[in-house]
Amino acid sequence: MNPLLDRLHPYPFERLRELTAGIKPNPDFAPISLGIGEPRHPAPAFIAQAIQAAMPQLAGYPATGGTPALREAIAGWISRRYGLTLNPATQVLPVNGSREALFAIAQTVVDGSRPGATVVCPNPFYQIYEGAALLAGAEVAYANSDPARNFAVDWSQIDDATWAKTQLLYVCSPGNPSGAVMPLAEWQALFELSDKHGFVIASDECYSEIYFRDEAPLGGLEAAAKLGRSDFRNLIAFTSLSKRSNVPGLRSGFVAGDAALLKKFLLYRTYHGSAMSPIVQAASIAAWGDEAHVVENRARYRRKFAEVTPLLAGVLDVALPDAGFYLWAAVPDGDDVAFAQGLLAQYNLVVLPGSLLARAAHGNNPGAGRIRLALVADEAECLEGARRIVSYTQSLQAR
Repeated sequence: MNPLLDRLHPYPFERLRELTAGIKPNPDFAPISLGIGEPRHPAPAFIAQAIQAAMPQLAGYPATGGTPALREAIAGWISRRYGLTLNPATQVLPVNGSREALFAIAQTVVDGSRPGATVVCPNPFYQIYEGAALLAGAEVAYANSDPARNFAVDWSQIDDATWAKTQLLYVCSPGNPSGAVMPLAEWQALFELSDKHGFVIASDECYSEIYFRDEAPLGGLEAAAKLGRSDFRNLIAFTSLSKRSNVPGLRSGFVAGDAALLKKFLLYRTYHGSAMSPIVQAASIAAWGDEAHVVENRARYRRKFAEVTPLLAGVLDVALPDAGFYLWAAVPDGDDVAFAQGLLAQYNLVVLPGSLLARAAHGNNPGAGRIRLALVADEAECLEGARRIVSYTQSLQAR
């Protein structure tokens, strides 16, 4: 058995199940979950139609690199979204959702045999980053979020000795759970560190199409181009259709960037057996080619957040994020686990304690004292969940 498996931590939702195993939710309330970030808006009908039309293609094996038509559709979307021209044959690669690709990139670029091999990731973080690093034989260094900057990551917490051992940096912008978007100056600082120390930057951008500003979030490739890095040296962006198009079950996304890195990544994926199904490819071509459903989806999230955020802000420390579909709220007594347990027991409502999304680093757990609320259900359910949180919080304050 691979001994590195013993280094993995339980997944946040597994830990939450253990922490709530003995709780009997109040049956007077219908169950509501704001815990899991699983898009629940209806999938666009035209995507299902594309799947049905492509069924005859199941008779053949798909290529790991995908069809030229899919790579061209992805490159076309990148051009429209970011104003960039990428070579579909060498700078774009379809993947089975960003999750598996974020894991696989560590297995491709990390040399775990090198003493002190390190992967840096934000804290709180998407747990795939940590698991991928540990199974690649690396150590993990955490950069905590900064509450003073709307929970943007404080990369200065990583010292130069650690950067010197770093082989891979995970960036998440818009961030999970905070929704913070990295500005150009922050990208420039990370590119300079990458040039100095030679590490690869994996830019997780799966929330890029759900945003609340007038201006769309800056992407990693876009930032590189603005800074004259047109070869995207040591940079790969990861994007998914799951949140953008409400098709998490499709398991479809892409990676794009440094052609030399993608050549090695394709080699790894060829042996790993990561070819995308032909019917998923056909559906993905349709999805990347349509923007109307994305605009409609974004409008639905904006309406929900516009109603839910001020309601919760009356009792909790919470603000509208830059992007994404989470609210990152502070609980009154600072005990995020106890708050989540009480909310489930009294109001049959599931939220995710922030401490489960982070590790203790630099003297504290930056997720402690906060809860993550995924506003993925319909508007009525999210509003009802918010009202229950308000009632529960008021009951705590009245004690």
